[in-house]
Amino acid sequence: MPHGGEEVQVRPGTEGDLRALTDIYNHYVRETAITFDTAPLTTEERRPWLRSHPEDGPHRLLVAHGAGGAGPVLGYATSSALRPKAAYSTSVEVSAYLAPEAAGRGVGTLLYAHLFEALAKEDVHRAYAGIALPNEPSVRLHARFGFRHVGTYAEVGRKFGRYWDVAWYEKAL
Repeated sequence: MPHGGEEVQVRPGTEGDLRALTDIYNHYVRETAITFDTAPLTTEERRPWLRSHPEDGPHRLLVAHGAGGAGPVLGYATSSALRPKAAYSTSVEVSAYLAPEAAGRGVGTLLYAHLFEALAKEDVHRAYAGIALPNEPSVRLHARFGFRHVGTYAEVGRKFGRYWDVAWYEKAL
């Protein structure tokens, strides 16, 4: 898929991506309420997260690279455990984070297309997404993939001196 004239490749995330993935995530920690982490993380603090997403199975980490796969990391998408109890094992929480310069160029759509293609081969029944509001680009992305709004937690998180709502979306797989 083109991204600003370059070909974008999607592949499983690796240890070699950890610095770039941490940098992308920390942008959202510092600048937005999209994530409720309030302090930037080190690569060592993020390493267990990366390792919890193997190349196969229901918990995936997919990374988009520019320049035919040799360029910079443009973003990533994950499917993670929804809750730790065993009965939740066929449900996942999904998310996507993009490098700021990649936003609005179809990279999130490409990542989710690959993620849901991979999840179609797994024992996953439902996908869920929590979206801190307002975030129209994320709402549109999830709607594009058939997610429906199932509820909103009002003022559930406090960051930057104010409370934020989180809308929850669900998709049957």
